Amino acid sequence: MDGYLETLKKIISEKESIIGRKLTCQVTTFGCQMNARDSEKLLGVLSEAGFIETNSDDADFIIYNTCTIRDNANQRVYGRLGALKPYKKKNPSMKIALCGCMMQEETVVEKIKNSYGFVDLIFGTHNLFDFPRLLVEMYERDKYTEIWDDTDIIKEDLPVKRKYPFKSGINIMFGCNNFCTYCIVPYVRGRERSRKPEEIIEEIESLVKDGVVEIMLLGQNVNSYGNNLENPISFAKLLTMVEKIDGLKRIRFMTSHPKDLSDELIDVMASSKKICSHIHLPLQSGSTKILKAMNRRYNKESYLELVRKIREKMPDISITTDIIVGFPGETREEVLDTIDVIKKAEFDNAFTFIYSIRTGTPAAKMEQVDPEIVKEHFDMVLSVVQETAKKRTERFLGRTVKVLCEEANESDDTFIDGRMSSNTVVHLKGSKDLIGKIVDVKLTEFHGFYYTGELV
Repeated sequence: MDGYLETLKKIISEKESIIGRKLTCQVTTFGCQMNARDSEKLLGVLSEAGFIETNSDDADFIIYNTCTIRDNANQRVYGRLGALKPYKKKNPSMKIALCGCMMQEETVVEKIKNSYGFVDLIFGTHNLFDFPRLLVEMYERDKYTEIWDDTDIIKEDLPVKRKYPFKSGINIMFGCNNFCTYCIVPYVRGRERSRKPEEIIEEIESLVKDGVVEIMLLGQNVNSYGNNLENPISFAKLLTMVEKIDGLKRIRFMTSHPKDLSDELIDVMASSKKICSHIHLPLQSGSTKILKAMNRRYNKESYLELVRKIREKMPDISITTDIIVGFPGETREEVLDTIDVIKKAEFDNAFTFIYSIRTGTPAAKMEQVDPEIVKEHFDMVLSVVQETAKKRTERFLGRTVKVLCEEANESDDTFIDGRMSSNTVVHLKGSKDLIGKIVDVKLTEFHGFYYTGELV
């Protein structure tokens, strides 16, 4: 990688001398926390090569790190690409690149080549670690495409430019083995591959030395971490190792599959002084019939029992979830099952989506539900989610809690935005020198899904 990065630096330096200024770049992320972490690596390479980051669409190099979990994610990318065409026409030396999950779909790549021929570089999820080489190939050949069907390679040695100096995501595994019938992820991210625990610990220790106080362990299903290692290790045991790192204050993780959440993990979380009091536990549906059709491999009763066990050990924990409304075959009876689970589980928040057909998944071939009925069901579910989440989340009002101050408020820069251990947002009066610090805040007002508070 170093050799290609040095070559890239020379290419960029030559272009700078020709145009008489530094080259600019824009990295745009679509999708999940995994993509956000990948984008930090992309920006790290570009910064190391000499680019200056900008938000402008007339940058010298633009890369979209794409998501394909839902069709509207694809449409957003196409829309953004179309808007770039005039800039490319005005500046022919401008380079446009696409990477990420969307590029793992053969039909998408063909459409890009046929309809958006001004795109210069296309690569997927499996060879992102080769970004310096791919950039060199693009500049030397003018256009370049390289998509890998799969890989067992794990390389995490790219330079990284973090969005926040005090917190960071950490990839602990890649890919997914679950093959939920509505989901494209296993097809575009590949099968599960876990990093060695010692490599993860070494990376976190390095980040802590660089000022990081909070890390988020990332994987499509962190609960199955370590199963494919030569010396298998559970996710719970990895957490106990991370817990021992001096200087690290907070540990988060995402995402947990309910079928793999063990009693061991619940016990480790309950006894931890660093693991945040929050777990994201996607429900998707409260109907056992629909869960089976989704290939989720748990049922309504087992999910509620899992929530009961978590709350028994951690009564104050924040549980958030994902819910899909309108999955093929879903009737009002199944929707009422979902509503029943929402009421019993009392989620702190739920990300509620209307089912979106993903070509290439088994669910795409199933009989779809009438969109008008889906909209009616969605509104029913969303209403209950909002009501129960508000009631659950307001329990903190009047308490003094620890808040990690993250950034100045966009609307009023005399306020700082931060997050509680529960992941709930707090706005507090304060100066920018609080950013990156964990402070005591008394929660004085509740605003539905966030608080305002004052320093103690």
